Amino acid sequence: MNLWFRLLWVLLTARRRGALALPTDVSRLAFRVWPHDLDLSVHMNNGRYLTLMDLGRLDVMVRSGLWREVFRHHWTPIASAITVRFQRELRLLQRFRLETRLLCWDETLVVMEQIFVLDGGPRDGQAAARALFKGGLYDRKEKKFVEIARLMSLIGVSEISPPATPEVEAFLHTDDRLKQAGRGNPLGA
Repeated sequence: MNLWFRLLWVLLTARRRGALALPTDVSRLAFRVWPHDLDLSVHMNNGRYLTLMDLGRLDVMVRSGLWREVFRHHWTPIASAITVRFQRELRLLQRFRLETRLLCWDETLVVMEQIFVLDGGPRDGQAAARALFKGGLYDRKEKKFVEIARLMSLIGVSEISPPATPEVEAFLHTDDRLKQAGRGNPLGA
């Protein structure tokens, strides 16, 4: 149930946080680790990071104005690949913020960076986890991903994608290799 409250909070407070101008603005959401976020090691469960990352991407869509078009066209957000590097624990009652930014894109998919940043305490400002996300908006009627140029034009953006960093290139290469391996026999059988 806590995730529904967080979802409502993100939606209800979006206007107060102001509009985001893509591709340069960064979404910043403040959170705290609650008891239901913990695993048996008494730190935030690794699955919870992925769920909170959904909220960061939702915030980007809502505050950029893209969400209206998503609803209007019945598009579905799809995650194609995610990689997460955990660097520091998030413990009970620890405050942190999730920063989400658009890094680059191709014809139909974007790459975003999402960073969990400690907020307060002796490690204030340090990254607890860093993730790269690849995904897009899927049009079920057309049975294809929506072109990024179309999405950008719908929110008044005419930018071209910045070049991918070496880290993003490595992420995309690994994703492509996994995709190719998935077309063969599972587990090399």
